[in-house]
Amino acid sequence: MTQRPPPPIDPHLVTDRSVDRLPRGLFDQRAAELSNLLATRPAATDRPPDSTRWQDEIIAREIPKGARVLDLGCGDGALLERLMRELGVRAQGVEIDPEAVFSCVERGVPVIQADLDEGLRRFPDQAFDVVVLEETLQTLANPREMLAEMLRVGRRGIVSFPNFAHWRVLVDLVASGRMPVTEWLPYQWYETANIHPFTLRDLLDWSHGAGVRLVSGYAYENGAVRTLDADDNLHAEEVLIVVER
Repeated sequence: MTQRPPPPIDPHLVTDRSVDRLPRGLFDQRAAELSNLLATRPAATDRPPDSTRWQDEIIAREIPKGARVLDLGCGDGALLERLMRELGVRAQGVEIDPEAVFSCVERGVPVIQADLDEGLRRFPDQAFDVVVLEETLQTLANPREMLAEMLRVGRRGIVSFPNFAHWRVLVDLVASGRMPVTEWLPYQWYETANIHPFTLRDLLDWSHGAGVRLVSGYAYENGAVRTLDADDNLHAEEVLIVVER
């Protein structure tokens, strides 16, 4: 049976105000509220290994057979190889790391070695049906420009990212006064590639302001994947959204 896609997401659904600026006198109160979540939310579970990244399953379901697919920051090409094999897509990867590029070549995945921060000028308008940006946006110098370029060269975009408003991140920040280090954000502030951290709400605000329609969305929380919900600015560890103009 064909699964019906989730309904379009209203950019104003996510209304949690947990990260708004707090008056000094309310800081301790909010810290206590966040700490109470430790007793009410499930404990963290191990994330799936890289070979079974949760995003890949969703992306494979969201891409039609035979589509033209551009994967920005495609890594070793495992996702594109799968899409080529299972869906017969016409694939193109972009990757900066030489070893990852070599892995793509070994897999038979078409790849261009390039720095995404230099833009997508080599690609013409609407050259692809789907552009994938998986766990990469927060590492770029100009994320807003990349989102615009993604929807210039592609009819539809798929973006996944860690949600920096997740409650464990907030609890860790409030409790320690330091940038959080978690199981899914494992690097210290001085070595992380995440130079532009943002939240689900931030991306929804961008989509509304840019006139971008959210087609569907998914949240990863506590080892489970589900349709994006209204309170996921606080509860989603990672997010995947599908967008189009």
